[in-house]
Amino acid sequence: METREVARLGRTVSAVGLGCWQLGADWGTVDEADAMGVLHAAADEGVTFFDTADVYGDGRSETLVGRFCKEREDIFVATKMGRRAAQVPENYVAANFAEWNDRSRRNLGMDTLDLVQLHCPPTPVYASDAVYDALDGLVAQSRINAYGVSVETCEEALTALRRPNVASVQIILNCLRLKPLEQVLPAAAEAGVGVIVRVPLASGLLAGRYAKDTTFGSDDHRSFNRHGEAFDVGETFAGVPFEVGLEAVERLRDLVPEGQTLAQFALRWILDQEGVSVAIPGARNANQARANAVAGRLPSLSAEAVTGVRDTYDELIRPLVHSNW
Repeated sequence: METREVARLGRTVSAVGLGCWQLGADWGTVDEADAMGVLHAAADEGVTFFDTADVYGDGRSETLVGRFCKEREDIFVATKMGRRAAQVPENYVAANFAEWNDRSRRNLGMDTLDLVQLHCPPTPVYASDAVYDALDGLVAQSRINAYGVSVETCEEALTALRRPNVASVQIILNCLRLKPLEQVLPAAAEAGVGVIVRVPLASGLLAGRYAKDTTFGSDDHRSFNRHGEAFDVGETFAGVPFEVGLEAVERLRDLVPEGQTLAQFALRWILDQEGVSVAIPGARNANQARANAVAGRLPSLSAEAVTGVRDTYDELIRPLVHSNW
């Protein structure tokens, strides 16, 4: 597995990580045995970076990851906080941070958390001096080793990158969402800030297994958040209309090198972007986790493939999403 150093974290992480949202909720049911199988399969393939959040299954994901960490060594856990509360800037204060942090530490069974990220808070939060002072306080108290932000928009990321102690920015980047390449990745690289790429497979679209008649369960966000009914629509299929995404996938399929899956191709494309630290695809079973990890061992894509991704984006996707995030 390829590894990458994150200057402000002071450590290296696997280029392919594991996103653990699926193990909590909103992706259909994943039982505990399957969830633990996913975690161990990823680690067996060299994955060291695991991303979770206090809101995933209202603590279920954190609890499972915490149990897993007691069975493995050299695991880095990034969690997130804030989305269990009403989404108003007034809730992002030191007292609440301490309460949220206590709960995550209990769930994960850790005295000091590796990395805690603000979980897509209201936009004004990213510019608040008091917020960063409170986060610095968590570090000073050894509650956390480092902090970062998870963002919806490039402008939110750029605002956070101006802060000297922000260790990481988590953002959506994939073959259907190219805007972060313009400013966010160069700024993060210059600052030594880690870039954690979420929704790398556009909620499974870029795995290439869906068709127009594919349906999802009522407990799956790909059913209940198609138009942003529950949270930002960009979190579901990267905000791309489902039918347009399917058309883009068919174009991308022709670019995939022999012996690779479309998902591995899409993950390798992300890893080839300068400034990316780790991509965090999720998985609902061990085989998916193993297959995703393969991308961290593949060679870089050809110039022809890179051009093909850009052309597909410019022709089909850019007019629909580029200005939104």
